Amino acid sequence: MLKNILAITGKPGLYKLISRGNNMLIVESLVDGKRMPTYARDKIVALSDVSMFTDADDIALSEVLTKAGKKEGLKAVALDPKKASNEEVQTWFDAVLPNWDRDRVYPSDIRKLIQWYNILINAGITDFKAEEAAEEEKK
Repeated sequence: MLKNILAITGKPGLYKLISRGNNMLIVESLVDGKRMPTYARDKIVALSDVSMFTDADDIALSEVLTKAGKKEGLKAVALDPKKASNEEVQTWFDAVLPNWDRDRVYPSDIRKLIQWYNILINAGITDFKAEEAAEEEKK
């Protein structure tokens, strides 16, 4: 599911891939539903390509979101990432992913994760599993 959910540098929120055109993509905001084109000059990242640093190996964002969903009961995080202190944000993340790399994961990264999680939950997207894992479960 996260393969079609995109983050675009310089634009707030998350976007769903709607269509592909010549040198552009048509995306729809998960926040307000507005559609817009994005071009090759825009830095676009699919959430399925994002990972977080841990003390061992990197962990896919889909797994982190799944763990956050279990912690929060698939409801939006009550903690406001914009108003919360660094310590509050890090304490919340400790409960989600205890072995996160404290040297390479910054509070701003955790705030972005909380914002993305809340956007996905508010848009009704609760299946965070990677496509490969979902296909293996079907077999």
